[in-house]
Amino acid sequence: MSTCKSCKKLVRSDQWWSLMVEQPWVQSLAAVVDVATQTFEGVALLHWAEKKGKHLAPNLALVRNPQVTLSWLAERSKNFKDHPLDAKEFFQYVATEQLAATGLITPCPHCGGELTAPRPFNLMLRTHTGPIESEDNLAYLRPETAQAIFAQFNNIKDSSRVKVPYGVAQIGKAFRNEITPRNFTFRSREFEQMELEFFIAPDEAIQLLHGSVAKWNEGADLSAPQPNWGWEMWHHYWVVERTKYYNDIGLDASVLDYHWQAKTELAHYARATVDILYKFPFGADELEGIAARGDFDLSQHQKHSGKSLEVFDDELRVAAAKLSEQERRVFLDEVAAEWVDANKSAQDAAIFYDKLFAGRFIPHVIEPSAGVDRLLLALICQAYDEETVADEKGKSETRVVMRFHPRVAPIKVGIFPLLKNRPELVQKAVEVRDLLRPHMNVFYDEGGAIGRRYRRQDEAGTPFGVTIDFETLGERGDELKDTVTLRHRDSMKQERMKIADLLPFLLAQVR
Repeated sequence: MSTCKSCKKLVRSDQWWSLMVEQPWVQSLAAVVDVATQTFEGVALLHWAEKKGKHLAPNLALVRNPQVTLSWLAERSKNFKDHPLDAKEFFQYVATEQLAATGLITPCPHCGGELTAPRPFNLMLRTHTGPIESEDNLAYLRPETAQAIFAQFNNIKDSSRVKVPYGVAQIGKAFRNEITPRNFTFRSREFEQMELEFFIAPDEAIQLLHGSVAKWNEGADLSAPQPNWGWEMWHHYWVVERTKYYNDIGLDASVLDYHWQAKTELAHYARATVDILYKFPFGADELEGIAARGDFDLSQHQKHSGKSLEVFDDELRVAAAKLSEQERRVFLDEVAAEWVDANKSAQDAAIFYDKLFAGRFIPHVIEPSAGVDRLLLALICQAYDEETVADEKGKSETRVVMRFHPRVAPIKVGIFPLLKNRPELVQKAVEVRDLLRPHMNVFYDEGGAIGRRYRRQDEAGTPFGVTIDFETLGERGDELKDTVTLRHRDSMKQERMKIADLLPFLLAQVR
């Protein structure tokens, strides 16, 4: 974290540039300068500094002392063709008054002032348990929900009598000490998180049990898990499964993107991580991260608690016992070579080897971790629509429609008697309401013109409307008796449907 020396605001160093591009002064100055071709006019920069800059970035060096900054910037610009600037460097240049004395200055996104050098800060929120504040009762609000699963690993395993591979999922509140909460609910200090810890056997155990480990390749079949899958296959499997989940609730391939983290981006314990991104109005950002975390979490809990979190697999013990002495040595050499490549010691490999041949190992983890609040924001962004339609009198009007997928729409169906002053219509509408209500969330509305009632439900995101009219009562022919008008929100198409067919049809859409 850095602190602005002028406005005193705090900035997370890893979020500095993302904050910068959102600022009006940065966007305004970027319009004056063509950073891509290193083209800028001193006169234009001076004009900006004296006009817009004074209001938007009063503490920027270019604004405070434009003549000094522009003089050395003009001299320096001769070298830009040989050493082109990127956008970040350009804004550091205009934030620097005396380059020789200070070096390049990192500007504050909020006012253009000088940021201090980054210093560590704790993302966890501190508190105290009990009535007295002291170091003895220091506590932290949990920064993620996952660790409770690891702490309760033995309880879950022993009480549920499960065998790897299996998963444990949970949802709940988490807390992060965000310096700059922003983007509505997207980045906040308190948020809802849902995580799955999917426990698998290490590849070495799979090798002993099945003679080979299935590795990921572009043509790999991920439709059904196989016993010889290694961590790579499981990781890709969960990327596919989580993508299906998003597709099934209305976020299709056109609005999703993926960021496969490079080795330099990975956490020290992670073998691979992919971020599933949604294209928000403010830019693509993460909905969920899916990480192959190895055995790091359980190993650390075991190390610091002093309690074993290993599992025992008798089939593994039997398979290992069938190997000859030579086959064992070859296997150990392979394990040791892989561990040394991963900066682990051959001694640790030997300890792992001995336990593995006794049928014991610490499970590895594939962890999909998603933010519920940001998912809801994505669903709202995806659903929101405005369209121009003609009202009952033929006049054009703009209506807001929330095009929620039926599976996530808060209200699944609206029930409308055509007229509220006809008891027989109301009675039939109540019967339809009571038929559907035990199975889904319905909204009964008998007030106002039928068109207005449709519009109200469109704005609430209700995907279906059911109108009980005179045909329902059989007043215009027995062939239409006990049928209703089913209206589709998105197409506004209307069709007749038997009341008996209504529940099966709707259940198929909303489940």
